[in-house]
Amino acid sequence: MRISDLSRKSGVPVATIKFYLREKLLPPGTLTGRNQAIYGDVHLRRLLLIRSFTNIAQLDLSSVGELLSAIADDGLPLPGLYEAADRAVFGVDPSATGSAEVNHAKIEVNEFLDKLGWRISADTPAAGRLAQVLVALRALGCECGIEFFEPCAQAAERFAAQELDLVPEDLDRTERAPAVVRSVMLGVATAALHRMAREHLVNERFANSAVTHGSEVPQPAPVG
Repeated sequence: MRISDLSRKSGVPVATIKFYLREKLLPPGTLTGRNQAIYGDVHLRRLLLIRSFTNIAQLDLSSVGELLSAIADDGLPLPGLYEAADRAVFGVDPSATGSAEVNHAKIEVNEFLDKLGWRISADTPAAGRLAQVLVALRALGCECGIEFFEPCAQAAERFAAQELDLVPEDLDRTERAPAVVRSVMLGVATAALHRMAREHLVNERFANSAVTHGSEVPQPAPVG
């Protein structure tokens, strides 16, 4: 297909496709002339992958490039592939990693992980991000200890096991991209589910909060 056809099928503007080509996020097409090339399903899938990472997961193009390189690296084992995905999503702000508060919170997080019995690398970025969350909550007066996250951790472990059940033991090249996509997209999905669950419970627990200072907030008139 021509680049215009690729644009139409993917929903990505031609100018953006050309940018991805220049940045080597998209492999070059097959040249058919001096300034002409044709593209195939590989390019279409890659475009959809890039757009999912940028539009849904809100990753920057640098992180997307790292993910695409990890997927293409057949010598990278599955743990390394997931580590690359985690670093793209949870890359910790270097300016906050050296503070005394964050270092103390890291100790709390590591002790928490030991209690869970999780085998986690010492520099995993997600643990650093959790430490930053603890520090930020405390600084803003929203105190909650690390033990607050234990039910969440238990649910996360069950969900991660469910995710990995989809990954074949003899992982081949065709399964590498789906594994990374699931890793990133399911993270977005769990965050969305948490927000919807909270909205549901807020509506149940605080149904009477519409009455404020003795006056009821006007409600829409019934239809019919």
